[in-house]
Amino acid sequence: MSSDLNAPRRIVRKGSLIAALVAIAIVAYGLTIRAKESEALRQWTDDQAIPSVALVSPVSDSSARTLELPARLEAFARAPIYARVSGYLKQWNADIGSKVRTGQVLGEIETPDLDQQLLQARADVATAKVNAELAGTTAKRWQSMLNTDSVSRQEVDERVGDYAAKQAILQAAQANLDRMQATKGFTRLVAPFDGVVTARATDIGALINAGDAGQPLFVVSDTRKLRLYVNVPQNYVPSIGKDTVAKVSIPGRPGTVYTARLVASAQAVDAASGTTLFQFLVPNEGGELLPGGFARASLELPANVATLSIPASALIMRQGGMKVAVVDANNKVVLKPVTIARDLGRTLEISAGIEAGDKLVDSPADDIADGMQVRAISSANEGAGK
Repeated sequence: MSSDLNAPRRIVRKGSLIAALVAIAIVAYGLTIRAKESEALRQWTDDQAIPSVALVSPVSDSSARTLELPARLEAFARAPIYARVSGYLKQWNADIGSKVRTGQVLGEIETPDLDQQLLQARADVATAKVNAELAGTTAKRWQSMLNTDSVSRQEVDERVGDYAAKQAILQAAQANLDRMQATKGFTRLVAPFDGVVTARATDIGALINAGDAGQPLFVVSDTRKLRLYVNVPQNYVPSIGKDTVAKVSIPGRPGTVYTARLVASAQAVDAASGTTLFQFLVPNEGGELLPGGFARASLELPANVATLSIPASALIMRQGGMKVAVVDANNKVVLKPVTIARDLGRTLEISAGIEAGDKLVDSPADDIADGMQVRAISSANEGAGK
């Protein structure tokens, strides 16, 4: 009878035990899941704390480089025509845009004052000539009388000296007349060479003052070929050889390129701008290019195989100088100082500080530092020229 009563109790205890075991198993499973999720979250958080960077590799490019610089065009020869005599403009024969030949008269100046001075100079020469002839005749007569002892040596010497003085006065008067005649020749304003009249700043009846160096009366320019002046930064000057050719483009003529050859260099650096002036010649037989105009010159520079090219975005400007961030085999950053050989705008040529196999951080963050752990998200080679 008692055994029958204990049977349900044993069943209940077994059920309670099983339920407890099941509960314990559920709790243990839940704790395990939560631990795994916590570990995964921690791992994800640690991964997110490591900055992601894009890597680029320096390249050695043997192709030529193109340097684009502003330039200006000037006439091959430009002659401002000023007045050498005073007066009034009698007439002008060439207006702006007129093609003229060497010696062609551009204008004439009326000089009433100079004309009177010229008449006076001629009269002075005539008077001096008569006086010299009379003094010469007198000197000869007195020299002949010296042999007869009718005149003294002193008197003869006085007559000879007077003749020499009158000769000198005649020469001075003739020189003054020659000067006046030469000055009269400047009343005709002539073109010094074949060219085009690019300026006229006078008109009929205008008062003209000799020696006025303000505004020229005419300007004659030779535009059959033009001088192209380019200011080249000092660090590019050694790359400009005597056979360098410039490709010239000008506003208003898109797609048209002109070729200019190098003819001269200033052989000095302008302290104000840090540039050297180079002069090129541009053919302009068709007259398409205008002197005084703005142009853009493209200079082809030889490649330097001893340098490595990197994107300008990889450069770091710090107080200690220019550096790049190199990522080592352990994905840690090493900051290396570099020396820039040439700045080509979007790319930089580096002469020292990095090697061809280095991996550089492109567009590094401001807080990047030595030993920082990073994770690469790309390994694209963004070398020079790309």
